[in-house]
Amino acid sequence: MDARERGPFFQKPRGRTRIIRCVYVVGFMDLFGVSMIIPLLSHHVKALGASPTVAGIVGATYGILQLFSSTIVGSWSDVVGRRYSLLTCLLLSAVGYGLLGMSSSIALFVLARIPVGLFKHSLSICRALLSDLVSESERPLVMGHFNAASSVGFILGPVVGGYLTEHEGGFYTSSFTCAIIFLTNAGLVWMLPWSEPLIHLNGNHARNNASKGCHYHECSESVCNGSHASSHGRVSPAGTGPDAGAPDTRRVVLGGRKASLLQRAWRQLSSVASKIHTVASSDMWDLFLMRLLMALAIMLYHSNFSLAMEERFSLKPKVTGYLISYSSTLGALAGFLVGPVTQLYGNNMPALLLHSTILTCSLILLYAAAPSVSQVLLTSTFFAISTTIGRTCITDLELHRGGVQASGTLIGAGQSVTAVGRVLAPLLSGLAQEFSPCGPPSLGVILALAAVGLMLIRIPKWDRKGLRKESRTD
Repeated sequence: MDARERGPFFQKPRGRTRIIRCVYVVGFMDLFGVSMIIPLLSHHVKALGASPTVAGIVGATYGILQLFSSTIVGSWSDVVGRRYSLLTCLLLSAVGYGLLGMSSSIALFVLARIPVGLFKHSLSICRALLSDLVSESERPLVMGHFNAASSVGFILGPVVGGYLTEHEGGFYTSSFTCAIIFLTNAGLVWMLPWSEPLIHLNGNHARNNASKGCHYHECSESVCNGSHASSHGRVSPAGTGPDAGAPDTRRVVLGGRKASLLQRAWRQLSSVASKIHTVASSDMWDLFLMRLLMALAIMLYHSNFSLAMEERFSLKPKVTGYLISYSSTLGALAGFLVGPVTQLYGNNMPALLLHSTILTCSLILLYAAAPSVSQVLLTSTFFAISTTIGRTCITDLELHRGGVQASGTLIGAGQSVTAVGRVLAPLLSGLAQEFSPCGPPSLGVILALAAVGLMLIRIPKWDRKGLRKESRTD
């Protein structure tokens, strides 16, 4: 494998393995804590005396903040390093959930949601960190395991949250428990062996400085912060280098004693703006559009699932809950299938994404036309697997085409695109339900077909770009 395709820890030192395992734990605990709170938010807002309209506006606040902050925080993690950005996000999220535990009015509730909406990007930074730590061939396997660990936390959290809610002051107890979980995660991140992989870097980068254009001291500063800021990123328009338009943050670190705090902040802001501009001007619109189309299709599938089961098959909410739990569990376990399936495809991620998208589209169609609950159960089984593989594929393709240097920016931009889907999906679902309970999934089929058509048009261009890259690295 070419040196430019490898992360700085390609030879798997002990420190890298420990960091990866700890990141899995952070992902599990993150969604475990969050999922304790999510089912309780609407009930708490109602208990505070909010009308349905006010409750809807308050609920939308988090999504809107996430929409605008995802890309910025992801790019900021590329600039200052994964360690400090992840610690900041975890600590400020803990503050937000702590304030939520003290919210006795609508105003305080909204105030508590602001830091969470702005800085609850710990999972995105964890994914960027994992992409820094592994090679491209290992990335789908590691990402799949991380998604599986996170999903297990999301499944178990509501059980604990529901139990705590049965006691007096259960919502406040759940909120403070969530805040403690995020503080624990911050402590775990702080204690990670960030400096151990430098033993490997000293030899590896000394051999590859000429090909990578990366000086050992500069790379060491970056890795100590948890980021891989090598200078071989691929997200750049023609004639623009990865560092064009903004000074390298590592120089800020080296000259930090002379620079004022305001100058540092300005340089970091300039670097963040430069990275976002580089991604925005790159030729990756097709991947982001595909992400949006499939996000909308999947959200429309889930949007009225409980109501549709009741209206179409007279299914009780309890049985529907079992069906949803079954599908969620399969989705978590499917994370462990990503690595073997990727190897089966010979790491041909475009082909795997195309096939998983076609399968997802077919399953949504079968669900919309299902004559019985048994067929819904069958479609839910394979739907959980296909969507898990598809999400991993689209993230891996974004990182492959964009380059690991801007992994935080790319993952953040992807989350912003998904946030747009979260804003649009309820509106589209409501309009489609005016016609039929099967309206939302039927609309999802149309959007998924559009994604398939887009892939059929763009994949040949992706292949030609890949051939040109291979010819340059030979």
